[in-house]
Amino acid sequence: MSVATDGDDDRKIHPTPEDLRREMVATVKRFVERDVEPVASELEHRDEYPHQLVATMKELGLFGATIPTHWGGLGLDTLTYAMMVEELCVGWMSLSGILNTHLMLAYVIRTFGSDRQRDEFLPGMARGDLRGALCLSEAHAGSDVQAIRTVGRRDGDDYVINGAKMWVTNARQGNLYALVVKTDPQADPPHKGMSLFIAPKGPGITVSRDIGKLGYKGVETCEVAFEDYRVPSANLLAGVEGHGMQHVLTGLEVGRINIAARAVGVARAAFERAIQYSQQRTTFGKPICEHQAVQLKLADMATKIDAARLLTHRAAELKDRGQRCDLEAGMAKLFASETCAEVALEAMRIHGGYGFSKEFPVERYYRDAPLMIIGEGTNEIQRTIIARQLVKKYPA
Repeated sequence: MSVATDGDDDRKIHPTPEDLRREMVATVKRFVERDVEPVASELEHRDEYPHQLVATMKELGLFGATIPTHWGGLGLDTLTYAMMVEELCVGWMSLSGILNTHLMLAYVIRTFGSDRQRDEFLPGMARGDLRGALCLSEAHAGSDVQAIRTVGRRDGDDYVINGAKMWVTNARQGNLYALVVKTDPQADPPHKGMSLFIAPKGPGITVSRDIGKLGYKGVETCEVAFEDYRVPSANLLAGVEGHGMQHVLTGLEVGRINIAARAVGVARAAFERAIQYSQQRTTFGKPICEHQAVQLKLADMATKIDAARLLTHRAAELKDRGQRCDLEAGMAKLFASETCAEVALEAMRIHGGYGFSKEFPVERYYRDAPLMIIGEGTNEIQRTIIARQLVKKYPA
């Protein structure tokens, strides 16, 4: 047997991180091509939850993508996860939303939780039996997180929660909430009175209504009411009050990388459809890709998508090195989401009238794109965060 063959066999037994990354990205790509793309538009137009696709995602281990193998997950790094999210969103962006808040909750439990909390919740989350949702925003408090009014009051071994949350993805299908409340409503500054609970769905929680949306269909986004909901004090993340804001902001770094990767995926899907159509559609005796006006669009679209991907991967790599990356994640989220919106519109314009019809998926990309501009902090907030970090980085 040759040395090269021995090396190949050794890599099969002990795959490198790069081998694992390629394998997982290829696995998601096959799933998208085989199972997602044939049904995505139909399910999306019906606004129907993709139960079968989610079951396959569970079988593939995607609910445990970034959960360490010690608790039954795949133990993938953030960069691999970002690349998988891109592939998933080439097929249907909504599927990545089912994973995003779930893995954000898993991340904060792994990072800040007690040993008991990790052992109790992470194995079920890795299997997909426990599915996470983030209860943060409220009707009057979106970007201004410190303005939340949901309150948790200590009562013996429990906390009693009262209030309401908005824009909760996975509210119905999920069964484990990352619930951010004020345990000290009088705290000054307000964030010192905020705490995060690992809150199983149960009595006192009502999913009060589903919110109709322009895009991002097929996955539920809901208002959730908490009325004398009791959560054990043992489920207070890290066992300490007043650190909820820190926990949320750390989780949002992962969430913003996810949003950036989603935007790259949707933009790539729109671009690929557009360039294929431009080679098939003819006007004035030649394919429209030979018209300079279309060529300029295609060049700008491809260049910006590549730039957005590189920004996303840079933020993911910093996260994997354990470095603070709120600046880089914010830049990636900002640029990728704005690129996605631009590319989706240009793809529709290249398609002409067909881009406006439901016969082509381009209209879906156009409707999904605005979510990334708004989700995990609006781009106006991102610009503010970026500017503040830059001033600190470059002192006078």
